[in-house]
Amino acid sequence: MFPQVGYAVSRQCGGAVARNRLRRRMREVARQYAADLPRGRYLLRLDAAAGETPPAAFRAHVAEALRRAGASDRSLAGRSASDPGSVTG
Repeated sequence: MFPQVGYAVSRQCGGAVARNRLRRRMREVARQYAADLPRGRYLLRLDAAAGETPPAAFRAHVAEALRRAGASDRSLAGRSASDPGSVTG
């Protein structure tokens, strides 16, 4: 029914608390776009720079990665990272 999304966060992003916070942020963005993704398995990976990225840019980068990984341009084109339903940092 929904795609399976895995999350990989580098230890370079910080300690366990920081990595889990980033993972939760990724999970929320993926949840918002899950209905637009084709069934399948996806892996989102973060590196050290992700911890310093502002929340709006973070959402935009994750949404773009999901779109490139398999969502059609049409289904995500109308959604913006600044939509009211978006997650805040």
